[in-house]
Amino acid sequence: MVQSCTISLFVGVNGTNLKQGGIVTMKWTVRILQGLLAIGFLLFGFMKVSANPMQVDAFTNVYGYGTGFMYVVGIVEIISAIGLVIGFWKKNLVAVFSGILTVVMAGAVFTHLIAGQGFGVAMMPFILLILAIIVFFGQRKVTNKEK
Repeated sequence: MVQSCTISLFVGVNGTNLKQGGIVTMKWTVRILQGLLAIGFLLFGFMKVSANPMQVDAFTNVYGYGTGFMYVVGIVEIISAIGLVIGFWKKNLVAVFSGILTVVMAGAVFTHLIAGQGFGVAMMPFILLILAIIVFFGQRKVTNKEK
């Protein structure tokens, strides 16, 4: 009984090695997160580039940045989101653009905390930071395993 249980842990349904199945699972997890980040950052970027009054108020009054910086962040988010979408076909771009989003989200977490808004407000950028890190390292690991 124990022996058959041990064998089933290491052999997949059709006799394939479970490690190979783990790579497939990771590949699809990274792709799903990549798609969610792309959709999210397209929306977040357009909110900034379209000068949403809430964003303008936050960047100028709360964070102490100018609207020019808001536009730059918005453009970087949009370009990174488009890069993540293109990354479905050009795998090497995923690491680049998820890395850029990691830096942007680290800056966002830092900005919220320095502005005195607390970790409750910084939680959303923190979660996006973690997801961008997962996509960054996950895609690199999947790409290295596929070679």
